[in-house]
Amino acid sequence: MDEINFNGEVYVKKGTEKQEVVNWTGKESLASRMIGKKVIVRSKNEGVNSGIVVLADETGVELKDCRRLWYHKPIKGSWYESIAKFGIHQDSKVSEIIDKKIIIEDYSMTECTDEAFASIMELKPHED
Repeated sequence: MDEINFNGEVYVKKGTEKQEVVNWTGKESLASRMIGKKVIVRSKNEGVNSGIVVLADETGVELKDCRRLWYHKPIKGSWYESIAKFGIHQDSKVSEIIDKKIIIEDYSMTECTDEAFASIMELKPHED
């Protein structure tokens, strides 16, 4: 499967032969509207993470091409919502990029601008 059609929008996995398979139940929810979007996810136990939403519902969210934001400082403004809009400051601390992460708990998602998401993904991982 090279693409998925969701509510008339076609999502294609960029630059790879491997394809994420999303088993869509047909029931739209607030969370499912974020499938395919670049986001910052905040949750109680998993902290603040950023990635592309593969699957989301009331039980949790699956991210691909994601990383944890250990210490997050926005370029402009405050809180992680400003990172989603303006990008992440070089003084921030982030993990390595991982292929997939599933967060199973209460969470919130904030959509990122393309520029802000690129700044998160381009930041050098923190080393102890």
